[in-house]
Amino acid sequence: MGSSLADLERRLNLLLGPAAGGALPRAIAMTDVDRAPDPARLLRGLPGGGMLILRDRNPDRLAEAARAWVPAAHRAGHKVLIAGDARLALATGADGVHLAEAELRRRPHVNWVRLKPGWIVTASAHGAGAVGVAAGAGADAALLSPVFPTESHPDAPALGALRFAALAGPTPIAVFALGGVTRAMLRRLRGAGCAGIAGIGLFLADSDG
Repeated sequence: MGSSLADLERRLNLLLGPAAGGALPRAIAMTDVDRAPDPARLLRGLPGGGMLILRDRNPDRLAEAARAWVPAAHRAGHKVLIAGDARLALATGADGVHLAEAELRRRPHVNWVRLKPGWIVTASAHGAGAVGVAAGAGADAALLSPVFPTESHPDAPALGALRFAALAGPTPIAVFALGGVTRAMLRRLRGAGCAGIAGIGLFLADSDG
């Protein structure tokens, strides 16, 4: 393990305590067609026992990535979710599916969790209503964003640590911090009810060098 990755592990331990295993990881890396199209870079920067969410609006590219990176991530000890495509997740042996907030609102009666026993279902959320929708749909976790200012969505108002804590506290599902989460920002999430962190750049920084 490189010193950069070890430093991230140490910071996660300070934020969340030592890794205890279980279905949900402490760290979730997400592919992005512009910023992180190569899952290999994310996997090199992902702490042990993490999770990778494969995303791509192009279904052919997403299918190709899933066929290649689901087994590769599993060999490295990480779980994999497929964004928005339950059939592809089932066909490639992924560990579950990640759903956009709009998808959950459009199909609120689909019981995604029951599609496969032991599946992990996560959902994006941008406010209290969306976290409630995710919980009502039976999701295991919501990825709440943006917690801090982020270059991905520079015009989106950031929640901040206090607002994040207010939204994460009452919900029965795990809530992950997404958006603008850097190593320096991790300490601001202590005591905020954060189940873990999700993002892109935080893990890309660990993969170079």
